[in-house]
Amino acid sequence: MSETVPAKGAAKPPPAATLRRIERHAGALATSSVARMDETLPWFRALPADQRSWVMLVAQAGVRSLVEWLRSGGVVAETTQEISDEVFAAAPRALARSLTLTQTVQLIKVTIDVAETEVAALAAPGEEEPLLQAILKFSREIAFSAARVYARAAESRGAWDARLQALLVDALLRGDSSDVLASRAAALGWSDAAPVAVVVGRSPGGDISAVLHAVYRAARRARIEVIGGVHGDRLVVVMGGATDPVATAEALADSFGEGPIVVGPAVPSLDQATESARAALAGFRAAPAWPGAPNPVAADDLLPERALAGDMEARRTLRHDAYGALARAGSGLLETLDAFFASGGVLESAARELYVHPNTIRYRLKRVTEVTGLSPLDGRGAFALRIALTVGRLDPAT
Repeated sequence: MSETVPAKGAAKPPPAATLRRIERHAGALATSSVARMDETLPWFRALPADQRSWVMLVAQAGVRSLVEWLRSGGVVAETTQEISDEVFAAAPRALARSLTLTQTVQLIKVTIDVAETEVAALAAPGEEEPLLQAILKFSREIAFSAARVYARAAESRGAWDARLQALLVDALLRGDSSDVLASRAAALGWSDAAPVAVVVGRSPGGDISAVLHAVYRAARRARIEVIGGVHGDRLVVVMGGATDPVATAEALADSFGEGPIVVGPAVPSLDQATESARAALAGFRAAPAWPGAPNPVAADDLLPERALAGDMEARRTLRHDAYGALARAGSGLLETLDAFFASGGVLESAARELYVHPNTIRYRLKRVTEVTGLSPLDGRGAFALRIALTVGRLDPAT
């Protein structure tokens, strides 16, 4: 009868007597390994009974795979990967989610330590050293297999998280109910740290997971919570715990592509973030009308451009907070602004038009700033006030 020739790159299989001994001791070896885990690993003792039973299954499968691997001569090839992968196939995928990679490596180490102590009982006379080397070599393959299991789980989890985040951002932009937002945010582990603000800018392009990874890395450095999504050419980021949204968005700026980055107003919680998202999107669309805008820029600083672009919320804000506030304040503030703008910003000319002293004009312009937060002596403030007066008079009843 011809002798089986080991494959190239393979060691000579152990004697049949050694293989038989290992097979006879397989159950005892797995039991001893689990008992050692229970003695030396406190976290293992705290595991639920079902998870401990899964570890026993893995240990038993590991011993069976060791026998197969030794029988094949320890070939380092696809067959080796298949045999070592079968070890983890013995337990549900939930085990990979229950145990960390570090804990799994600890379990492997304990099992190998137990196997080393049993080498004298497992090996045929004179075969102790070759068997020990084979066990150590097989443990390396098992470690690589564990890394592959966790890498696949991480990739799957990452892809699912990316899809869930995209759905959450999409729900925000659509204005879905707070229950939908809360359930999806909870699935992502969102803690809803206040305040919450939405940032919109251009996506840098490329792989979406790489884009979002850059956002998360920057968010960790800024110590804030984020959820992100790429919608077409736009990158939308929800920030939680950003007490100064514009300054925080500046810390994330490198994650965006070229172009304006617009920050929506801060709101108390995620279920109100639709308002912030709408303002940020409207500001992003209107931002090209202000070439000299800072970057990032607050959506509220773009109210005039947003109103001209047809954003009804911006029109309502200007009408109520600027024109309406001036009308309610009285004291000739609206008339003073009209005269001031008509005179090209010359105080004396406005004073002559209204038959008052220039100091009266100065006082009233100061009051305009106090009432609206917009200064008519500043270029941006004057522009916003002009748009507010126009919008207010186009729809005075509202």
